[in-house]
Amino acid sequence: MIVSFGFLGFSCGNMKKLFFFLFLLILAASVVHGEDGAYIGVNIGTAMTSVPAPTQITTLLRSQNIRHVRLYDADPAMLAALANTGIRVIVSVPNEQLLAIGNSNATAANWVARNVAAHYPSVNITAIAVGSEVLSTLPNAAPLLMPAIRYLQNALVAAALDRYIKISTPHSSSIILDSFPPSQAFFNRSLDPVLVPLLKFLQSTGSPLMLNVYPYYDYMRSNGVIPLDYALFRPLPPNKEAVDANTLLHYTNVFDAVVDAAYFAMAYLNVTNVPVMVTETGWPHKGDPSNEPDATSDNADTYNSNLIRHVMNTTGTPKHPGVAVPTYIYELYDEDTRPGSTSEKYWGLFDMNGIPAYTLHLTGSGVLLANDTTNQTYCVAREGADEKMLQAALDWACGPGKVDCSALMQGQPCYDPDNVEAHATYAFNAYYHGMGMGSGTCYFSGVAVITTTDPSHGSCVYAGSGGKNGTSLLNGTSLAPSSNSTAGDSGAHRAIGDVSSFVRAVVAALLLSVVLLL
Repeated sequence: MIVSFGFLGFSCGNMKKLFFFLFLLILAASVVHGEDGAYIGVNIGTAMTSVPAPTQITTLLRSQNIRHVRLYDADPAMLAALANTGIRVIVSVPNEQLLAIGNSNATAANWVARNVAAHYPSVNITAIAVGSEVLSTLPNAAPLLMPAIRYLQNALVAAALDRYIKISTPHSSSIILDSFPPSQAFFNRSLDPVLVPLLKFLQSTGSPLMLNVYPYYDYMRSNGVIPLDYALFRPLPPNKEAVDANTLLHYTNVFDAVVDAAYFAMAYLNVTNVPVMVTETGWPHKGDPSNEPDATSDNADTYNSNLIRHVMNTTGTPKHPGVAVPTYIYELYDEDTRPGSTSEKYWGLFDMNGIPAYTLHLTGSGVLLANDTTNQTYCVAREGADEKMLQAALDWACGPGKVDCSALMQGQPCYDPDNVEAHATYAFNAYYHGMGMGSGTCYFSGVAVITTTDPSHGSCVYAGSGGKNGTSLLNGTSLAPSSNSTAGDSGAHRAIGDVSSFVRAVVAALLLSVVLLL
C-alpha cells in the first residue's frame, strides 16, 4: 500500500524536518543545474495603478509552473521573493543607469555586488540584460553600451559568476534592414561600431543575441500586405507561404522570418554561432476599434497559444530547424498607466488584479501556463518527480491536508495503479479542487503541476472531472516587480520601433513568391 500516512509512522516534527530537507535538496539542484533548450518565459511591466506584492507574484508563478522571468530592473523586494524558488531570472540594467555604469568600472562592480552577487545563488539569476533597445530608442547612449557590458562582465569575472550568468542587451528588430527575404537581411551599417564588438563579445562568452519580435506591428504597418494568418501562426496553404527566393526556404509566420533574418544578418558579419533569444513578443488583447481592429482577445489567444506550442515543440526556424528559440512573452500584466494608443495598455496575460485577460488554448502544450477558473484543469504529480518527495507530499495531503484518501485503499476504485505517482496525483487533485483551485494550491514543493488532461480512469473519477479531457487553459503566467520599479517610466520596455523596412521587404518578397509559384 503506497499511502503511508506520516502521522502514523513518524512524529509530526520529524516529518516536517524530512519534508523540509528534501525540499531544500530539490531547490538546490534546480539552482546549480542549468536548463537549456526550449522554454517560454514572461516579461514584467509595472506601469499600473496597483502592483501585486512580490510574494503574491511568486505564489502564482509556482502554481502555474512558470520557470523563467525577465525583470526590467533588479528590484530587491522582488528578488527576495524569488529566492529559493528555482525560477530562472533575467535582471536588467535600466536605460537610465547606462551613463553611470558605462563610465565607471567601479560603478559596474557595485551594481553587480548589490543586484547580483548579493542574491545569487538563492535567486537563480541567469542573465543580465543591459538596457533595452538602446540602439533604436537611445542612439546617443549607444557609445556607452559596450563599455557598460565589459565593465559588468569584469565584475562577474571578479565575483567568479561569469560561468553562470550571461550578459547581453535586447534589440528592436528594426535594427535589421531588408529583413525579407531573411537571407538578404543585414544590420543597419551605421550601428557597426557597436554591433561588431557586441557580437564578438557574445560569441566569446556564449551569450545570446537578445531580440524583441513584434509581428503585430509588422502586420499593422503592412497595409494588408502581410496576411493576418501569417502573423498569427495560423496554418497557410503552400501557395500562401512566403518563399525566400535565395534559399527556397518557406516561411509560414512572421516570427520565424524575423528570427532567421537575425541569423542571416549575423552571418553577414561572419558570426554564425551566437543563438537568438526572443526577449519580447506578444499580441494586445484590446485596442481602439477605429484604428486597432485586430487587437482582440481572440487574436491574442491565437498568437500566444500558437507561439507557445511553436517554441515548446522545438520547431526551430526554417534556417535552423530543431534549434530552440527561448522566448519571453510580453507581458504579464496589463499596464493601465502606459501612455500611447489604447492597445499599449492591454498586452497582459492578466489584469492588475490577477484575473486572466483571455483564454489561452494550449492543448498539447503540456502543463505550462495553466490557471483554472472553469473546473476543467487538474493537479497532477510532476512527471519524473522524486518518489520520496512525492511520498512526503502525499502523506501531507492525506494527513494534515485533510484530503479524504479512502478511495486509494486496497479494493477501492482508485487503488490501481498502486504506485506513488498515481496516488499522489489523486490526493494532489483532491486538495487542489477542495481549496477552490486557488493560487499556490497545486505546488507541493514543486512536485505537482496543473494540466488540462483529465486523469480519471475506469471507475476512478477525479475531482473536477467532466468526463472528458480539457481543451483549453486560462493563461496563468505571473510576475511583477514591486511598485518602486522604474521600468514603467524608463521607456526601456517594449518600444514600437520602426518596422517599415521589414514591411517593404515583405511586399517585394510576397510579390516575388507569387511570380515563382505561377
